[in-house]
Amino acid sequence: MRQVFENWLEKYFGSEETILLSVLLLSSVIVVVLLGTMLGPLFAALIIAFVLQGLVNRLQSFGLSKTFSVSLAYAIFMILMLSVAIGAAPIIGKQMSVLLSELPLIVSQLQDLLKQFPERYSEYLTAEQVNIIWLRLSNELGGFIEQLLSFSINSFPSVIALLIYLFLVPLLVFFMLKDQNFLIDFVLGLLPTNRPIMTAIWAEMDIQVSNYIRGKAIEIIVVGMASLVAFVWLDLKYAALLALFVGLSVLVPYIGAAIVTIPVLLVGYTQWGLGVNFLWLFIAYGAIQFLDGNLLVPILFSEVNNLHPVAIITAVLFFGGIGGFWGVFFAIPLASLVKAIYNAWPRPSSDDSLKT
Repeated sequence: MRQVFENWLEKYFGSEETILLSVLLLSSVIVVVLLGTMLGPLFAALIIAFVLQGLVNRLQSFGLSKTFSVSLAYAIFMILMLSVAIGAAPIIGKQMSVLLSELPLIVSQLQDLLKQFPERYSEYLTAEQVNIIWLRLSNELGGFIEQLLSFSINSFPSVIALLIYLFLVPLLVFFMLKDQNFLIDFVLGLLPTNRPIMTAIWAEMDIQVSNYIRGKAIEIIVVGMASLVAFVWLDLKYAALLALFVGLSVLVPYIGAAIVTIPVLLVGYTQWGLGVNFLWLFIAYGAIQFLDGNLLVPILFSEVNNLHPVAIITAVLFFGGIGGFWGVFFAIPLASLVKAIYNAWPRPSSDDSLKT
């Protein structure tokens, strides 16, 4: 048994590079699990730097110098960030406060709707069954409301964290763009000179990761802005807050769209009932989701390797459980990384297997 195990180790971990890569992967998982929240500003800066690097490359292709391209891209980023912080954040915060104050009314209207079910659908539901459903829903809603209230009451630490993000993220983004070559050379200097496996993994992941991050950022903005325009046009309550939820829902493929549909339609029902406006909301929201899945996603992610839906959902659940928000955001690139590692990892040849 010992000999079999030693032979297996020799076949799959018989080089310095495979051992080092295994240690790096294990160390990365431990760091993310233990320090994921603390390293949030670094992850955010890395994402923004990826997005802006595409703009820098495009500007340089027009003959502009690297210094000017970096400065222009960074200026655009700062203007957008300040616009969001000064313009959008107060509106979203105010709508969140109004939503919290009106939650009891929404819950009451939902209860009235459920009470009508035994009369309309007496063949399928009884009053007792509706009471059981409402009891379970009220317990879930109660816990959700309690979490929201707790979040709003204990918002002081969140404000501190937000200030840290506002200060550190722009600073990190600037140095990542300015000293990109130096940082890459520094990391490569820590790795072995002969690294065919790592080179193969990097070659497969380089285009995929950059395209995914830029594509996902564009998708969030496009879907969020389209939802905002539709909700404002329909005069839906909490339009900016719901549009933010819809935009961020694209981070979680399949699951996110299904989850965010509930608050959108619930707010529409409590505001208008099952009328014409609610029908228009349903059509507009459905059109946004349809165009996102069938037009925007294929265009933005055409160069990213296709993963099976089961693999995507598994990656979201697994990496989300490990790394929280950032695990969800990087779930698909990490799943692609696992696939790239599997493809590049050395395997014993058929001749070696026969010898063994």
